[in-house]
Amino acid sequence: MKFLTAGVPLSSPGSSTEAGLRRVAELGLDGMELEFVRGVRMREEKAKKVRKLAEELGLTLTVHAPYWINLYAREREKLEASIKRIYDSARIGAMAGARDIVFHPAYYLGDEPRKVHRQVVSILKDLTARLKEEGIEVVLRPETTGKPSQYGSLEEVLELSAEVDGVLPCIDFAHLHARGGGILLKPEDVARVLDKVREYLGDEALKRLHIHISGIAYGKKGERHHLNLEESDLIWRDILRVLKEYGADGTIVSESPNIEGDALLMKRYWQSL
Repeated sequence: MKFLTAGVPLSSPGSSTEAGLRRVAELGLDGMELEFVRGVRMREEKAKKVRKLAEELGLTLTVHAPYWINLYAREREKLEASIKRIYDSARIGAMAGARDIVFHPAYYLGDEPRKVHRQVVSILKDLTARLKEEGIEVVLRPETTGKPSQYGSLEEVLELSAEVDGVLPCIDFAHLHARGGGILLKPEDVARVLDKVREYLGDEALKRLHIHISGIAYGKKGERHHLNLEESDLIWRDILRVLKEYGADGTIVSESPNIEGDALLMKRYWQSL
């Protein structure tokens, strides 16, 4: 299992991606998620330099696409802009050496969840076909979302992944916990999540997991904001233990406010198991 920071570590001497990668390597972590959350602003030349440095340092890169994505937007221009943001994230991300492209897929906007699901499936089938045709070798990773108003329950993300080639889930355990009002209470609850992954996608999906973990504050409407692991009721040690018991492999991204601190905390605990 590889442990990544969500963006440039706080202790990095500079704010550039390159400075962040060097700091990640110094800390003994395994890579970094490129945060395109405010827009895909990385130029092609920069992406190539990032790829070269990451390869030299032996680091894994992933991408988080912009927040402003809704594949069920009612306005045509917003829908097209959302598709373009995922495409641009994939194109530049692949150029930088990232394979997994994470995004928040959609909002229900008061409509039937199945109607939203059908539209998201249709759009992603077209988009993955385009990426394949252009030789952009990435995996699109719709993320489990933290609020019941957002499309992105565990079952929806898994069904989407089963229906569309080139799509696999991003399992955000903090979001699952918050979306259900605090549903991850014991190891058996974590096991049920992994059993669902296996049910929809087979055993091989447990070897290709992409996971987000952080502490989280939540209320009746789901996610409020991220917290550090030790300030939250998320059973992160049990999550790691169950992952280990299932022989899971892949990538875990720390999205806590103290991103590298919790990434190191998780990596050291994983190594102790």
